[in-house]
Amino acid sequence: MSDLAIAEEARSAAASHGHAAAKSRLTIALIELALAVGSFGIGTGEFAIMGLLPNLAQEFAVTTPQAGYAISAYALGVVVGAPIIAVLAAKLPRQTLLLLLMAIFAVGNVVSAIAPTFESFVLVRFLTGLPHGAYFGVAALVAASLVEPKKRTQAVARVMMGLTVATLIGTPIMTFFGQILNWRILFAAVGFTGALTVILIWLFLPKDRVEEGASPMRELGAFKRRQVWFTLAIGAVGFGGLFSVFSYIASTATHVAGMPESAVPLMMALFGSGMIVGNLVGAWFADKNLIGTIAGTLAGSAVVMTLLWLTADNPYLLSVFVFLVGCSVALGPALQTRLMDVAADAQTLAAASNHSAFNIANALGAWLGGLAIAAGYGFEATGWVGAALAVAGLGVLAWSIASEKRSLARAQEPKQPVR
Repeated sequence: MSDLAIAEEARSAAASHGHAAAKSRLTIALIELALAVGSFGIGTGEFAIMGLLPNLAQEFAVTTPQAGYAISAYALGVVVGAPIIAVLAAKLPRQTLLLLLMAIFAVGNVVSAIAPTFESFVLVRFLTGLPHGAYFGVAALVAASLVEPKKRTQAVARVMMGLTVATLIGTPIMTFFGQILNWRILFAAVGFTGALTVILIWLFLPKDRVEEGASPMRELGAFKRRQVWFTLAIGAVGFGGLFSVFSYIASTATHVAGMPESAVPLMMALFGSGMIVGNLVGAWFADKNLIGTIAGTLAGSAVVMTLLWLTADNPYLLSVFVFLVGCSVALGPALQTRLMDVAADAQTLAAASNHSAFNIANALGAWLGGLAIAAGYGFEATGWVGAALAVAGLGVLAWSIASEKRSLARAQEPKQPVR
Protein backbone atom coordinates (compact mmCIF):
# COMPACT_ATOMS: atom_id res chain seq x y z
CA MET A 1 0.00 0.00 0.00
CA SER A 2 1.34 3.44 -0.94
CA ASP A 3 2.04 6.17 1.59
CA LEU A 4 -0.79 8.19 0.03
CA ALA A 5 -3.25 5.34 0.48
CA ILE A 6 -2.14 4.77 4.06
CA ALA A 7 -2.59 8.47 4.86
CA GLU A 8 -6.02 8.50 3.25
CA GLU A 9 -7.07 5.44 5.26
CA ALA A 10 -5.85 7.07 8.46
CA ARG A 11 -7.81 10.24 7.70
CA SER A 12 -10.91 8.16 6.99
CA ALA A 13 -10.54 6.26 10.26
CA ALA A 14 -9.99 9.47 12.19
CA ALA A 15 -13.07 11.06 10.60
CA SER A 16 -15.13 7.98 11.43
CA HIS A 17 -13.92 8.04 15.04
CA GLY A 18 -14.63 11.76 15.31
CA HIS A 19 -18.14 11.28 13.89
CA ALA A 20 -18.84 8.49 16.41
CA ALA A 21 -17.55 10.62 19.28
CA ALA A 22 -19.67 13.58 18.15
CA LYS A 23 -22.70 11.32 17.88
CA SER A 24 -22.02 10.00 21.37
CA ARG A 25 -21.73 13.53 22.76
CA LEU A 26 -24.99 14.47 21.04
CA THR A 27 -26.75 11.45 22.53
CA ILE A 28 -25.51 12.31 26.01
CA ALA A 29 -26.55 15.95 25.57
CA LEU A 30 -30.07 14.93 24.50
CA ILE A 31 -30.46 12.58 27.47
CA GLU A 32 -29.25 15.28 29.87
CA LEU A 33 -31.63 17.77 28.26
CA ALA A 34 -34.58 15.42 28.67
CA LEU A 35 -33.78 14.87 32.35
CA ALA A 36 -33.14 18.59 32.93
CA VAL A 37 -36.55 19.50 31.49
CA GLY A 38 -38.07 17.28 34.15
CA SER A 39 -36.07 18.95 36.91
CA PHE A 40 -37.14 22.35 35.55
CA GLY A 41 -40.80 21.34 35.83
CA ILE A 42 -40.32 19.99 39.34
CA GLY A 43 -38.48 23.12 40.48
CA THR A 44 -41.09 25.45 39.00
CA GLY A 45 -43.96 23.56 40.62
CA GLU A 46 -42.24 23.42 43.99
CA PHE A 47 -41.16 27.06 44.28
CA ALA A 48 -43.66 29.15 42.26
CA ILE A 49 -46.55 28.27 44.58
CA MET A 50 -44.80 30.26 47.32
CA GLY A 51 -45.56 33.50 45.49
CA LEU A 52 -49.17 32.50 44.79
CA LEU A 53 -50.29 31.54 48.29
CA PRO A 54 -52.41 34.71 48.76
CA ASN A 55 -54.25 33.99 45.47
CA LEU A 56 -54.79 30.37 46.42
CA ALA A 57 -55.99 31.36 49.91
CA GLN A 58 -58.49 33.82 48.46
CA GLU A 59 -60.06 31.29 46.11
CA PHE A 60 -60.35 28.54 48.72
CA ALA A 61 -61.40 30.99 51.48
CA VAL A 62 -58.56 30.04 53.85
CA THR A 63 -55.82 32.09 55.47
CA THR A 64 -52.43 32.44 53.82
CA PRO A 65 -50.72 30.36 56.56
CA GLN A 66 -53.34 27.66 56.03
CA ALA A 67 -52.66 27.78 52.29
CA GLY A 68 -49.04 27.02 53.19
CA TYR A 69 -50.19 23.53 54.20
CA ALA A 70 -50.07 22.72 50.48
CA ILE A 71 -46.31 23.41 50.48
CA SER A 72 -45.81 21.29 53.58
CA ALA A 73 -47.89 18.46 52.08
CA TYR A 74 -45.73 18.42 48.94
CA ALA A 75 -42.51 18.41 50.98
CA LEU A 76 -43.86 15.54 53.10
CA GLY A 77 -44.63 13.64 49.91
CA VAL A 78 -41.02 14.07 48.79
CA VAL A 79 -39.61 12.86 52.12
CA VAL A 80 -41.92 9.83 52.26
CA GLY A 81 -41.96 8.95 48.57
CA ALA A 82 -38.24 8.93 47.77
CA PRO A 83 -37.16 5.93 49.89
CA ILE A 84 -40.39 3.96 49.47
CA ILE A 85 -40.39 4.22 45.67
CA ALA A 86 -36.67 3.50 45.45
CA VAL A 87 -37.16 0.24 47.37
CA LEU A 88 -40.38 -0.91 45.70
CA ALA A 89 -39.10 -0.13 42.20
CA ALA A 90 -35.72 -1.81 42.65
CA LYS A 91 -36.40 -4.31 39.86
CA LEU A 92 -37.60 -1.78 37.29
CA PRO A 93 -35.32 -0.57 34.48
CA ARG A 94 -34.29 3.04 35.00
CA GLN A 95 -35.95 4.28 31.82
CA THR A 96 -39.25 2.66 32.79
CA LEU A 97 -39.03 4.05 36.32
CA LEU A 98 -38.30 7.58 35.11
CA LEU A 99 -41.25 7.42 32.71
CA LEU A 100 -43.59 6.28 35.48
CA LEU A 101 -42.33 8.88 37.95
CA MET A 102 -42.70 11.77 35.55
CA ALA A 103 -46.10 10.55 34.36
CA ILE A 104 -47.34 10.54 37.98
CA PHE A 105 -45.88 14.01 38.47
CA ALA A 106 -47.57 15.32 35.30
CA VAL A 107 -50.97 13.87 36.18
CA GLY A 108 -50.68 15.15 39.75
CA ASN A 109 -50.11 18.71 38.56
CA VAL A 110 -52.98 18.58 36.08
CA VAL A 111 -55.29 17.35 38.84
CA SER A 112 -53.91 20.11 41.12
CA ALA A 113 -55.00 22.64 38.51
CA ILE A 114 -58.62 21.46 38.66
CA ALA A 115 -58.90 20.54 42.37
CA PRO A 116 -62.37 21.64 43.54
CA THR A 117 -61.69 22.02 47.28
CA PHE A 118 -58.75 22.99 49.46
CA GLU A 119 -58.68 19.58 51.15
CA SER A 120 -58.50 17.79 47.80
CA PHE A 121 -55.80 20.21 46.62
CA VAL A 122 -53.61 19.51 49.67
CA LEU A 123 -54.05 15.75 49.22
CA VAL A 124 -53.10 15.93 45.55
CA ARG A 125 -50.02 18.04 46.37
CA PHE A 126 -48.88 15.30 48.77
CA LEU A 127 -49.35 12.63 46.08
CA THR A 128 -47.60 14.79 43.48
CA GLY A 129 -44.56 15.11 45.75
CA LEU A 130 -44.10 11.35 46.03
CA PRO A 131 -42.08 10.88 42.77
CA HIS A 132 -39.94 14.02 43.25
CA GLY A 133 -36.98 12.58 45.16
CA ALA A 134 -36.90 9.28 43.29
CA TYR A 135 -36.87 11.12 39.96
CA PHE A 136 -33.88 13.25 40.89
CA GLY A 137 -32.06 10.28 42.39
CA VAL A 138 -32.51 8.01 39.36
CA ALA A 139 -31.82 10.88 36.94
CA ALA A 140 -28.53 11.57 38.75
CA LEU A 141 -27.52 7.91 38.47
CA VAL A 142 -28.33 7.87 34.76
CA ALA A 143 -26.36 11.08 34.14
CA ALA A 144 -23.34 9.80 36.09
CA SER A 145 -23.37 6.53 34.13
CA LEU A 146 -23.02 8.39 30.82
CA VAL A 147 -19.61 9.93 31.53
CA GLU A 148 -16.23 8.92 32.88
CA PRO A 149 -15.98 8.77 36.69
CA LYS A 150 -13.94 11.97 37.02
CA LYS A 151 -16.79 13.96 35.44
CA ARG A 152 -19.73 12.42 37.32
CA THR A 153 -20.58 15.45 39.44
CA GLN A 154 -20.63 17.77 36.44
CA ALA A 155 -23.06 15.41 34.69
CA VAL A 156 -25.30 15.40 37.78
CA ALA A 157 -25.10 19.20 37.89
CA ARG A 158 -26.27 19.49 34.29
CA VAL A 159 -29.39 17.52 35.17
CA MET A 160 -29.87 19.65 38.30
CA MET A 161 -29.50 22.75 36.11
CA GLY A 162 -33.21 22.54 35.35
CA LEU A 163 -33.96 23.05 39.04
CA THR A 164 -31.72 26.11 39.32
CA VAL A 165 -33.01 27.63 36.08
CA ALA A 166 -36.54 27.14 37.42
CA THR A 167 -35.63 29.38 40.35
CA LEU A 168 -34.31 32.10 38.03
CA ILE A 169 -36.83 31.91 35.18
CA GLY A 170 -39.67 29.44 35.70
CA THR A 171 -40.73 30.63 39.16
CA PRO A 172 -40.90 34.39 38.37
CA ILE A 173 -42.74 33.81 35.08
CA MET A 174 -45.28 31.43 36.56
CA THR A 175 -45.77 33.71 39.57
CA PHE A 176 -46.43 36.66 37.26
CA PHE A 177 -48.97 34.88 35.07
CA GLY A 178 -50.52 33.14 38.06
CA GLN A 179 -51.16 36.52 39.69
CA ILE A 180 -52.63 38.30 36.67
CA LEU A 181 -54.60 35.31 35.34
CA ASN A 182 -55.15 32.49 37.85
CA TRP A 183 -52.92 30.41 40.12
CA ARG A 184 -54.22 27.24 38.45
CA ILE A 185 -52.30 28.09 35.28
CA LEU A 186 -49.08 27.30 37.16
CA PHE A 187 -50.00 23.68 37.73
CA ALA A 188 -51.40 23.25 34.23
CA ALA A 189 -48.09 24.51 32.79
CA VAL A 190 -46.05 22.27 35.08
CA GLY A 191 -48.25 19.32 34.12
CA PHE A 192 -47.52 20.08 30.45
CA THR A 193 -43.78 20.22 31.23
CA GLY A 194 -44.04 16.82 32.91
CA ALA A 195 -45.79 15.36 29.86
CA LEU A 196 -43.09 16.84 27.60
CA THR A 197 -40.44 15.20 29.79
CA VAL A 198 -42.15 11.83 29.40
CA ILE A 199 -41.93 12.20 25.62
CA LEU A 200 -38.28 13.30 25.70
CA ILE A 201 -37.24 10.44 27.98
CA TRP A 202 -39.10 7.98 25.76
CA LEU A 203 -37.32 9.34 22.67
CA PHE A 204 -33.77 9.84 23.92
CA LEU A 205 -33.10 7.59 26.91
CA PRO A 206 -32.20 4.08 25.73
CA LYS A 207 -34.00 1.12 27.21
CA ASP A 208 -31.90 -0.58 29.83
CA ARG A 209 -31.89 -3.83 31.73
CA VAL A 210 -32.26 -4.27 35.45
CA GLU A 211 -28.89 -4.77 37.11
CA GLU A 212 -28.27 -8.37 38.13
CA GLY A 213 -29.07 -8.97 41.77
CA ALA A 214 -31.23 -5.86 42.15
CA SER A 215 -33.90 -6.25 44.81
CA PRO A 216 -35.73 -4.27 47.50
CA MET A 217 -33.61 -5.90 50.21
CA ARG A 218 -30.39 -4.90 48.48
CA GLU A 219 -31.57 -1.30 48.27
CA LEU A 220 -32.52 -1.32 51.95
CA GLY A 221 -28.92 -2.30 52.60
CA ALA A 222 -28.03 1.38 52.03
CA PHE A 223 -29.42 2.18 55.46
CA LYS A 224 -27.00 -0.28 57.05
CA ARG A 225 -24.06 1.87 55.93
CA ARG A 226 -23.01 4.52 58.41
CA GLN A 227 -21.53 6.81 55.74
CA VAL A 228 -24.88 6.96 53.93
CA TRP A 229 -26.50 8.30 57.11
CA PHE A 230 -23.65 10.75 57.65
CA THR A 231 -24.00 12.11 54.10
CA LEU A 232 -27.76 12.48 54.38
CA ALA A 233 -27.31 14.26 57.72
CA ILE A 234 -24.84 16.72 56.17
CA GLY A 235 -27.51 17.66 53.63
CA ALA A 236 -30.39 17.77 56.10
CA VAL A 237 -28.48 20.05 58.49
CA GLY A 238 -25.95 21.92 56.37
CA PHE A 239 -28.38 22.80 53.58
CA GLY A 240 -30.85 24.19 56.11
CA GLY A 241 -28.98 27.49 56.15
CA LEU A 242 -29.81 28.22 52.52
CA PHE A 243 -33.51 27.67 53.16
CA SER A 244 -33.44 29.72 56.35
CA VAL A 245 -32.37 32.77 54.33
CA PHE A 246 -34.36 31.99 51.17
CA SER A 247 -37.67 31.48 52.97
CA TYR A 248 -37.65 35.05 54.33
CA ILE A 249 -35.63 36.90 51.70
CA ALA A 250 -38.56 39.08 50.58
CA SER A 251 -39.21 40.31 54.11
CA THR A 252 -35.50 40.82 54.78
CA ALA A 253 -35.18 42.96 51.68
CA THR A 254 -38.25 45.13 52.37
CA HIS A 255 -38.30 45.32 56.18
CA VAL A 256 -34.56 45.36 56.96
CA ALA A 257 -32.84 46.82 53.89
CA GLY A 258 -35.74 49.18 53.15
CA MET A 259 -36.03 48.06 49.53
CA PRO A 260 -39.33 48.51 47.65
CA GLU A 261 -41.49 45.49 46.94
CA SER A 262 -40.65 45.90 43.26
CA ALA A 263 -37.06 44.90 44.14
CA VAL A 264 -38.08 41.48 45.46
CA PRO A 265 -38.09 39.83 42.00
CA LEU A 266 -34.56 41.18 41.52
CA MET A 267 -33.46 39.56 44.78
CA MET A 268 -35.04 36.30 43.66
CA ALA A 269 -33.21 36.58 40.34
CA LEU A 270 -29.89 37.17 42.16
CA PHE A 271 -30.54 34.13 44.32
CA GLY A 272 -31.38 32.04 41.26
CA SER A 273 -28.27 33.27 39.43
CA GLY A 274 -26.17 32.26 42.42
CA MET A 275 -27.72 28.80 42.34
CA ILE A 276 -26.80 28.36 38.66
CA VAL A 277 -23.21 29.49 39.23
CA GLY A 278 -22.82 27.40 42.38
CA ASN A 279 -24.29 24.33 40.70
CA LEU A 280 -21.85 24.42 37.77
CA VAL A 281 -18.70 25.72 39.45
CA GLY A 282 -19.19 23.58 42.55
CA ALA A 283 -19.61 20.46 40.41
CA TRP A 284 -16.32 21.19 38.61
CA PHE A 285 -14.50 21.52 41.93
CA ALA A 286 -16.22 18.40 43.31
CA ASP A 287 -14.86 16.31 40.46
CA LYS A 288 -11.38 17.50 41.48
CA ASN A 289 -11.78 17.17 45.27
CA LEU A 290 -15.12 15.93 46.52
CA ILE A 291 -14.67 16.18 50.29
CA GLY A 292 -12.82 19.47 49.95
CA THR A 293 -15.71 20.94 47.97
CA ILE A 294 -18.29 19.85 50.55
CA ALA A 295 -16.20 21.29 53.39
CA GLY A 296 -15.41 24.49 51.47
CA THR A 297 -19.05 25.07 50.55
CA LEU A 298 -20.20 24.68 54.14
CA ALA A 299 -17.43 26.91 55.50
CA GLY A 300 -18.06 29.54 52.84
CA SER A 301 -21.79 29.43 53.54
CA ALA A 302 -21.16 30.05 57.25
CA VAL A 303 -19.04 33.12 56.47
CA VAL A 304 -21.44 34.53 53.86
CA MET A 305 -24.53 34.11 56.04
CA THR A 306 -22.79 35.71 59.00
CA LEU A 307 -21.90 38.71 56.82
CA LEU A 308 -25.48 38.85 55.54
CA TRP A 309 -26.72 39.03 59.13
CA LEU A 310 -24.32 41.86 59.95
CA THR A 311 -24.98 43.94 56.81
CA ALA A 312 -28.62 43.15 55.93
CA ASP A 313 -29.62 46.81 56.34
CA ASN A 314 -27.45 47.75 53.35
CA PRO A 315 -29.35 46.93 50.13
CA TYR A 316 -26.20 46.67 48.03
CA LEU A 317 -24.36 44.32 50.37
CA LEU A 318 -27.54 42.33 50.93
CA SER A 319 -27.80 41.82 47.16
CA VAL A 320 -24.23 40.54 46.99
CA PHE A 321 -24.67 38.13 49.87
CA VAL A 322 -28.03 36.83 48.58
CA PHE A 323 -26.23 35.89 45.34
CA LEU A 324 -23.48 34.15 47.33
CA VAL A 325 -25.99 32.29 49.51
CA GLY A 326 -27.51 30.96 46.29
CA CYS A 327 -24.06 29.69 45.31
CA SER A 328 -24.11 27.32 48.28
CA VAL A 329 -26.36 25.03 46.23
CA ALA A 330 -22.99 23.62 45.11
CA LEU A 331 -23.45 21.28 48.06
CA GLY A 332 -26.22 19.40 46.21
CA PRO A 333 -24.35 17.68 43.34
CA ALA A 334 -21.34 17.07 45.61
CA LEU A 335 -23.42 15.20 48.19
CA GLN A 336 -25.17 13.28 45.40
CA THR A 337 -21.80 12.02 44.19
CA ARG A 338 -20.66 11.26 47.73
CA LEU A 339 -23.71 9.03 48.15
CA MET A 340 -22.79 7.16 44.99
CA ASP A 341 -19.38 6.44 46.52
CA VAL A 342 -20.61 5.21 49.90
CA ALA A 343 -23.84 3.41 48.92
CA ALA A 344 -22.09 0.46 47.24
CA ASP A 345 -24.77 -1.60 45.43
CA ALA A 346 -27.76 0.29 46.94
CA GLN A 347 -27.43 3.29 44.65
CA THR A 348 -31.07 4.09 43.92
CA LEU A 349 -32.26 4.33 47.52
CA ALA A 350 -29.27 6.41 48.59
CA ALA A 351 -29.54 8.79 45.62
CA ALA A 352 -33.29 9.26 46.04
CA SER A 353 -32.99 9.80 49.80
CA ASN A 354 -30.68 12.74 49.13
CA HIS A 355 -33.71 14.77 48.12
CA SER A 356 -35.61 13.69 51.20
CA ALA A 357 -32.71 15.15 53.18
CA PHE A 358 -32.93 18.41 51.24
CA ASN A 359 -36.62 18.74 51.99
CA ILE A 360 -35.91 18.11 55.66
CA ALA A 361 -33.35 20.93 55.37
CA ASN A 362 -36.05 23.11 53.80
CA ALA A 363 -38.42 22.52 56.70
CA LEU A 364 -35.68 22.79 59.35
CA GLY A 365 -34.21 26.02 57.98
CA ALA A 366 -37.57 27.76 57.57
CA TRP A 367 -38.71 26.62 61.03
CA LEU A 368 -35.57 27.73 62.88
CA GLY A 369 -35.46 31.00 60.97
CA GLY A 370 -39.09 31.60 61.89
CA LEU A 371 -38.34 30.92 65.56
CA ALA A 372 -35.54 33.50 65.54
CA ILE A 373 -37.83 36.09 63.93
CA ALA A 374 -40.68 35.34 66.35
CA ALA A 375 -38.24 35.74 69.26
CA GLY A 376 -37.71 39.34 68.20
CA TYR A 377 -34.29 39.11 66.53
CA GLY A 378 -35.60 40.41 63.19
CA PHE A 379 -35.59 38.99 59.68
CA GLU A 380 -31.83 39.44 59.43
CA ALA A 381 -31.48 36.77 62.13
CA THR A 382 -32.03 34.15 59.44
CA GLY A 383 -28.39 34.87 58.53
CA TRP A 384 -26.93 33.70 61.82
CA VAL A 385 -29.38 30.80 61.95
CA GLY A 386 -28.12 29.76 58.52
CA ALA A 387 -24.50 30.17 59.59
CA ALA A 388 -25.08 27.99 62.65
CA LEU A 389 -26.64 25.25 60.48
CA ALA A 390 -23.69 25.39 58.05
CA VAL A 391 -21.25 25.03 60.96
CA ALA A 392 -23.33 22.10 62.26
CA GLY A 393 -23.08 20.53 58.81
CA LEU A 394 -19.29 20.94 58.99
CA GLY A 395 -19.35 19.16 62.33
CA VAL A 396 -21.25 16.22 60.83
CA LEU A 397 -18.74 16.10 57.95
CA ALA A 398 -15.81 16.03 60.37
CA TRP A 399 -17.48 13.23 62.34
CA SER A 400 -18.06 11.35 59.08
CA ILE A 401 -14.41 11.63 58.02
CA ALA A 402 -13.16 10.55 61.45
CA SER A 403 -15.51 7.56 61.44
CA GLU A 404 -14.39 6.55 57.96
CA LYS A 405 -10.72 6.73 58.97
CA ARG A 406 -11.36 4.56 62.01
CA SER A 407 -13.15 1.99 59.87
CA LEU A 408 -10.28 1.89 57.38
CA ALA A 409 -7.74 1.55 60.19
CA ARG A 410 -9.65 -1.39 61.69
CA ALA A 411 -9.90 -3.05 58.28
CA GLN A 412 -6.13 -2.82 57.83
CA GLU A 413 -5.26 -4.23 61.25
CA PRO A 414 -3.71 -7.71 61.01
CA LYS A 415 -6.01 -10.40 62.23
CA GLN A 416 -4.93 -12.19 65.38
CA PRO A 417 -4.28 -15.91 64.88
CA VAL A 418 -6.83 -18.23 66.44
CA ARG A 419 -5.33 -20.20 69.33
